[in-house]
Amino acid sequence: MNIQTKYNYEKNWSTSSKKELLKIIEEEVGNANPEATLNYVIEVITKGKIISVGSCKFRIKNANPSSKCNT
Repeated sequence: MNIQTKYNYEKNWSTSSKKELLKIIEEEVGNANPEATLNYVIEVITKGKIISVGSCKFRIKNANPSSKCNT
């Protein structure tokens, strides 16, 4: 599963490893069980949603495909 992150001040999404995700979550929420928070994030984004934790957003890569129409 490719998980992408984007801080509020960034314009582009970046693919992150599990180690990076845990570090981001720990920075955003402190020691409030980052592993459990990551599990919840994964549960939500697998449904195609984007979730924010602090100032960082998480999504599955290609969760929002282009909405161009071929006419």
